[in-house]
Amino acid sequence: MGMSVTISAATEQDAEQIFRLQYLCFQSEAALYGNYRIDPLVQSLDSVRREVAGDCVFVARLGEEVVGSVRGRVTEDGAAAIGKLCVHPRLQGHGIGARLLRAAETALADERGATRFRLFTGHRSEGSLRLYRRVGYQAVGTSQGEDGVPQIILEKPAGTYVATA
Repeated sequence: MGMSVTISAATEQDAEQIFRLQYLCFQSEAALYGNYRIDPLVQSLDSVRREVAGDCVFVARLGEEVVGSVRGRVTEDGAAAIGKLCVHPRLQGHGIGARLLRAAETALADERGATRFRLFTGHRSEGSLRLYRRVGYQAVGTSQGEDGVPQIILEKPAGTYVATA
């Protein structure tokens, strides 16, 4: 019998699995840009632990294995910065990313008072852009990442959920 993927808040014990998962998942992004110094690949385990302890972090689990994660925190302007959404390559395309986003958005709005959601993705990251547009995000600008990768900034108001999410 197969197992279902469950979404839950991350715990301290999840930090190492999140760290390893993001390193695996963001290899394809690094290859897309020819840049293996992107933040998810150079972030330290201690930094991931701090995010799990202080930010709004959700994981997708298949049994005991963390197969997806997302992080968010409310910024000074009331927007929730959402980032490092990743799903294990073997499970992509099954709605797990959208479920993780929805969990993070709900918690950030309901528990932390976010008024809107903001995220960044690389300008060539078509799969990510499709997902974000499908769940209601709209491009509002561009920026240059610290790693030199051109980014598209996407936002949506809190409480905006698309039926397909």
